[in-house]
Amino acid sequence: MAAKKAAPVAKKVAKKAAKPAPLKTAAATAAPARPTAGSGKVAIGKKIPAFTSLVTGGGSWKSSAASGKNLVIYFYPRDNTSGCTKQGEAFRDLAAAFKKANTTILGVSTDSIASHDRFKSKYQFPFELLSDEEQALSQLFGVIKEKSMYGRKFIGVERSTFLIDRNGVLRHEWRKVKVPGHAEAVLAAAQAL
Repeated sequence: MAAKKAAPVAKKVAKKAAKPAPLKTAAATAAPARPTAGSGKVAIGKKIPAFTSLVTGGGSWKSSAASGKNLVIYFYPRDNTSGCTKQGEAFRDLAAAFKKANTTILGVSTDSIASHDRFKSKYQFPFELLSDEEQALSQLFGVIKEKSMYGRKFIGVERSTFLIDRNGVLRHEWRKVKVPGHAEAVLAAAQAL
């Protein structure tokens, strides 16, 4: 009798395990099952859609706050990891030069505001970090990708940077960013706008 009951339970467990984990989004039904390159809604030479996001220090940040200024939005996978810390420090160390080039810097990851506040404070970033826990911005910019680490595949944020001009038009994008020299390249592009 116990063997008969175990068979349907084993089938249910096997069926459940075969289903892929859903992609976390603000509107799960609108998210593609397998994101692909260029799946975002932004394109070079086009105005970026207006957006609002939670920001360090509390409250929210609206894209209209950058009106009249250039805007660098850099996406990174996680707070307090070595590559992400080095990336933030590189932008921090060039913050005065970005300001002189009339350019605001924003860092974005899917970490919580509490995590961002600690990260920003620990490394003294002079710019704000946006929390994208629902992945709305990540979907907008098309940075959610299938990644692989130690042979394991997962969905995560691909390190990417976007430079938007003072009129809200996307001018440059860098995808699959390698940290060394990257902030300097973004600064040079901002100075040329």
